[in-house]
Amino acid sequence: QVQLVESGGGLVQAGGSLRLSCAASGGSFSFYRMGWFRQGPGKEREFVAAISRYGASSNYAESAQGRFTISRENAKNTLYLQMNSLKPEDTAVYYCAAGAMRASYTGRADYDYWGQGTQVTVSS
Repeated sequence: QVQLVESGGGLVQAGGSLRLSCAASGGSFSFYRMGWFRQGPGKEREFVAAISRYGASSNYAESAQGRFTISRENAKNTLYLQMNSLKPEDTAVYYCAAGAMRASYTGRADYDYWGQGTQVTVSS
């Protein structure tokens, strides 16, 4: 059983930056593909980014491409999401997730464990 705890959310002005962290415990962190999802007000939870077990490959939603960077430090059991050039439409609760390596990685069903989320609010 893997426990995930996100941190680093907050209030930021448009154009600003935030770095989210996700601390993992209770399992072998490097065994899992890791992902970030977000859920905005009145919206479905959506894929943001994913990274392979050892960080060799990463993938992004179109909305995150070029502005967000996903990374991980397996020695610290920690996942990151660096978010730059933030926009009001990035306002959401951001969740980290861990899943076994599967062919797909953008769906909620592709992940086995979830954190509780951290709120990111971008003001205009």
